[in-house]
Amino acid sequence: MAAVEFIKDLCTPALIIDLDKMTRNAEGMLERFHKLGVQLRPHMKTHKTLECAEIMTGGSRRCIVVSTLAEVSFYADNGYDDILYAYPLPFDKVERCAELSERLSLFHVVVDNRLALQELKKRPLKQGKVWKVWMKLDCDNGRAGVPHCDPAALQLALEIWDTSGVELMGIYAHCGNTYACQGEEQIKAVAQETTTIVLQFMEKLKAAGIQGVKSSIGSTPSCSHPVPDMAMLSEVHPGNYIFYDVQQSLIGSCTLEDVAVRVLTRVIGHYPHRNQLLVDCGWTALSHDGGGRLPTGYAIIEGHPELKLLSMTQEHGRVEPISGKLDFKQFPLGSLLKLIPYHACATAMMHPVYFVHSKGKIVDTWKPTRGW
Repeated sequence: MAAVEFIKDLCTPALIIDLDKMTRNAEGMLERFHKLGVQLRPHMKTHKTLECAEIMTGGSRRCIVVSTLAEVSFYADNGYDDILYAYPLPFDKVERCAELSERLSLFHVVVDNRLALQELKKRPLKQGKVWKVWMKLDCDNGRAGVPHCDPAALQLALEIWDTSGVELMGIYAHCGNTYACQGEEQIKAVAQETTTIVLQFMEKLKAAGIQGVKSSIGSTPSCSHPVPDMAMLSEVHPGNYIFYDVQQSLIGSCTLEDVAVRVLTRVIGHYPHRNQLLVDCGWTALSHDGGGRLPTGYAIIEGHPELKLLSMTQEHGRVEPISGKLDFKQFPLGSLLKLIPYHACATAMMHPVYFVHSKGKIVDTWKPTRGW
């Protein structure tokens, strides 16, 4: 098949990435934390590609964070090192983690309970290596991690510190509670609260004799609007910012203009009796994330604020006007619509290839890794 030169000629549905916007997002985050003197450890989970990682790391191919071992292997096989597997240590994957620890200069794991630490002790590393461990601290986000106010948090940190064959690298916290925010002021309040909790915990560690460990917090909203105290952290680990999405624009992390990703779809049906168009984008190309709660349904249809992506089945989408009668002449069969996704991470996961363009001209195709 001949190579397609312009996005308008792609077979749909297709995930398209605006290279200029994406590069601007990446460079903006790198510069923001360079100015603060804080190491940026970008998260790869949104895109899972080599090309994006190259841009996010500024070409260093070092200091990244991932959420699956498939990503670790993918990046390690392509010359990346200093990889943090930011997921509570799964016991069925300890052997794979051990092999990666022995292979890479720096492979880090995360624990948030004593049993996980025991699993590491059962599998000492070869070649005189030690497990590089971060402790996950829950700073009122309510997902993984030891609650920061629980005495067990300090106890676990001390136990990791005192365990032979294991090195406590740092304290890791995700301020995912920023996702409930609306606007910069609320984002900064959560970022401040998380930063304060982590820095206070670091002081507890010092008082207990634990020195030289790192501190890391992250979420795209908090890292898009950092507070001055974040300069006292060692690292930050945002990820979604590379693409941004409708959700981030509603939170206040970015504007819709910053969103670098679209799903291209074609009109495949006219149904005047129900005042609807049918498009070739179902949930397998967009995901159901967001639950259709936007005024425009499951996505924003670029250039058409009057339209709503009402519902999706596996391979079909139903589009109708928010109010009034649809002018079908505006949307002939075969015409293109661009969907701005509610959640870029979930949408990107639906696609085996990304079409990268600059001003509508395709400049590259990127293939993400998949699986766990």
